[in-house]
Amino acid sequence: MNTSPSSSAILETKQHFEILDGLRGIAAFAVVVFHFMEWIFIDPSQNFIGHGFLAVDFFFCLSGFVIGYAYDDRIAKMGLRNFFIARIIRLHPLVIAGSILGLLAFLFDPFGGHLELYSTGKIILTFICSLFLIPFPVIADRSFNLFSFNAPAWSLFWEYVANILYALVLCRMRKNYVMIFTLLSAAAICYVGYSSGNLVGGWSGPTFWDGFARISYSFLAGLLIYRSNWIIKNKLGFGGLTILLLLAFIMPSSEFNWLTEPLVVLLYFPLLVSLGAGAVLKPGLEKFCVFSGKISYPLYMTHYAVLWMFGNYYTNYKPDTTQLTLIVVTSVVLLVGFAYLVMVFYDIPLRDYLNRKRKEKLSAKS
Repeated sequence: MNTSPSSSAILETKQHFEILDGLRGIAAFAVVVFHFMEWIFIDPSQNFIGHGFLAVDFFFCLSGFVIGYAYDDRIAKMGLRNFFIARIIRLHPLVIAGSILGLLAFLFDPFGGHLELYSTGKIILTFICSLFLIPFPVIADRSFNLFSFNAPAWSLFWEYVANILYALVLCRMRKNYVMIFTLLSAAAICYVGYSSGNLVGGWSGPTFWDGFARISYSFLAGLLIYRSNWIIKNKLGFGGLTILLLLAFIMPSSEFNWLTEPLVVLLYFPLLVSLGAGAVLKPGLEKFCVFSGKISYPLYMTHYAVLWMFGNYYTNYKPDTTQLTLIVVTSVVLLVGFAYLVMVFYDIPLRDYLNRKRKEKLSAKS
């Protein structure tokens, strides 16, 4: 008879780090703004949020902390199969949604594109690879992204890799060994920064292995923070930590990116996670932080289809500053609203349905 408690029942008894949820949402919002701005400012030194891409490394560090916190004490009871099913249910519905939106944007972009250059077979194969998170960087019109129909999915690919390694190895690895691998990954981050001049890679075929370095260090660092209980009690609150997080994204670009970016990833983001876990949330901000955390993943995974259309529009029509400001602000607001609709009417209902079916099967076996 199976007497192990369900995943949801255990999680309901655990503390929730609302400030970390809120910071995840702030980081997702920064990514969206960054993706608009990188079309407008080809030179990163002119982009006021030129380091917004580092939000991905913050996500990875948060993920390591949260996965360790949520599963370290129960993965042995739930087993590998249930762990992988739980993670797929949590992550993959929005992978599918993002792929469909990206395909539609590719096929029906009113502002440009070169659809005639690609065979139906290549388009179908690219879409299938996107659905199953199989890297396939073959579409020139999509800058040879690993996932041409949903560029941000590159980080989800590495998130899956990290989850697999966690379940197979890291969940049983002693803290001293985790520390060793974290230090080795830190060396890899430094190497990528020095050899490439920055840490912006990982999303394309030529920079594929940069993504492995980025997930390796940040995920392990987050896991190490949890296991070492490096939680710093403080009174910075959500507002103070939001400012500190945004400072990393608006940090000026320079010839020293090869140094400053690794320092942010290696030291600053783990520090923010430690501070976020130990900060006290002021009354009245809990609902915002919870909402911010919930909307972060839908926003991250559904926004990029619009970015390609915006890029083609901007390239072809060169709107003036006033028009551009109106377009970007309106687009960001609408994308947040759209992400909310996707979350409420697609992601949450589908995950609830799949989790309910999973529980029914577990009950039937007990």
